[in-house]
Amino acid sequence: MKTLTVFTPAYNRAHTIGRTYESLCRQTSQDFEWLVVDDGSQDNTKELVEEWIKENKISIRYIYQQNQGMHGAHNTAYANIQTELNTCIDSDDYMPDNAVEKIVTFWKEHGSDKYAGILALDQEENTGKIIGTKFPEDMKESTLQGFYAAGGKGDKKLVYRTDVINKYPPYPLFEGERYVGLAYKYMLIDQDYKLLTLNEPLVIVEYQADGSSYNMFKQYWRNPKGFAFFRKTEMVTTKSLKRKFMVCIHYVSSSIISKNKKFIQESPCKFLTLMAIPAGYILYLKIKQSVKNDVKMNIQR
Repeated sequence: MKTLTVFTPAYNRAHTIGRTYESLCRQTSQDFEWLVVDDGSQDNTKELVEEWIKENKISIRYIYQQNQGMHGAHNTAYANIQTELNTCIDSDDYMPDNAVEKIVTFWKEHGSDKYAGILALDQEENTGKIIGTKFPEDMKESTLQGFYAAGGKGDKKLVYRTDVINKYPPYPLFEGERYVGLAYKYMLIDQDYKLLTLNEPLVIVEYQADGSSYNMFKQYWRNPKGFAFFRKTEMVTTKSLKRKFMVCIHYVSSSIISKNKKFIQESPCKFLTLMAIPAGYILYLKIKQSVKNDVKMNIQR
């Protein structure tokens, strides 16, 4: 059996996923399987992947599902991964040629049941620069939240043990919504495990204008139940009182958008949530106005 599964959620990314595939074909180690979870694409993603399977250059599995959003695609991937390790490479990103070799070698040398996996770096395609900050030389292990709490910045690449990622509940699916922050699971894992740090880039990133990291106010407006759920989890797991209060502000705004009148009762931090209501209402108005302005701009175009 292979050691690593590289999984790729894909939604109408036929124009970019070929680059992901080509980078996997160039890997210096073949100790991996590529799992493509097609999240309801309406383009020719399926035909492309079927052709690549016929080429038989690398081991590929393809799963199609009705559109559930990125987190729903992750649920499907985790339910179908059989290898010891897994990592997500988005359909608009790709891996350096020796990334799989780095992951497998590093884990075999340093990995153990003590660790949930590996925390590594992202690299920006256009500039070649590391996104955010590297790990301090003396930081050999960390939780994801611990890294950011210590002043770390920027997106980081996660490689998880499959048995660990599946110990925790799947991402919830809310009717009519397509977004729950992927860090929900990572925050839960942080409570029980640390990650080994690898000061090497494992992915080269190009942010897309229609990617989930863009237009966050739109995401807030369209997926309030998902964001409120995520904020409740973060309230419990974050160590910083300042951060906890900021999370409560966002929780209030999402609850107003979703018209949830029981949000105080459902909050794990009721007093802070009460204190956050004025700021949360202001944030709600800001999100509402931003979405309204965006709709006007689209009409004018």
